[in-house]
Amino acid sequence: MVATADIIDEIRLITEERSLLKHPFYQAWQNGELTLDHLRGYASQYYPHVLAFPQYVSAAHAICPGQGERQELLENLIEEERGDENHPELWLRFAEGVGATRDGIEAAQPLPETDQLVATFRDATMRRSFAEACAALYVYESQVPEVAKTKIAGLKQFYGIDTERALQFFEVHIGADEIHSAVGAGMVRRHVNDEASRTAVLATARECADALWSFLDGCHREYVAA
Repeated sequence: MVATADIIDEIRLITEERSLLKHPFYQAWQNGELTLDHLRGYASQYYPHVLAFPQYVSAAHAICPGQGERQELLENLIEEERGDENHPELWLRFAEGVGATRDGIEAAQPLPETDQLVATFRDATMRRSFAEACAALYVYESQVPEVAKTKIAGLKQFYGIDTERALQFFEVHIGADEIHSAVGAGMVRRHVNDEASRTAVLATARECADALWSFLDGCHREYVAA
């Protein structure tokens, strides 16, 4: 029998333990303690994850067994990829807003933690069960709205960055990922149907939460502590 506790409540406990807003790098952002150089470094490291995120969604879509859920994932994928305001493009506009160049962002050498973040999410969404793929997306998307709000507040208050062009990436993700995480939660609940799948989903959720946290460890070590 499957445990009676809500699987999403259990995943939330994992993400709360590794809440990105508790990380020293994001806390320094919220307190105005980072420099623009720090933000440029962060922008260069986060870009590979932003660039790969549509592939994570596409991989989940490819192994999704139900048409209705595939359609929901397709909407997410379209938002990520379509047109001149696709999400990697919006991230490059943010990077320009903190003084980076597109060429510099695209040519930056990923830190080991950056490579591990992308590898973890690729593995979770491309090589595991559909429930695990959805859990990986949920771990990330459920945190994005509050993180985006605090980033916007910090950028405006401490760094004088308040143009729509520079902030659009974060503004878009506040509303969009509230919807995506709610949809993802439903998918996880529907596809965790025995104790083995529950154990696998919780392990994947923890692995993804740890990878996101470790990514910020790398940014903090490379750009702040150094």
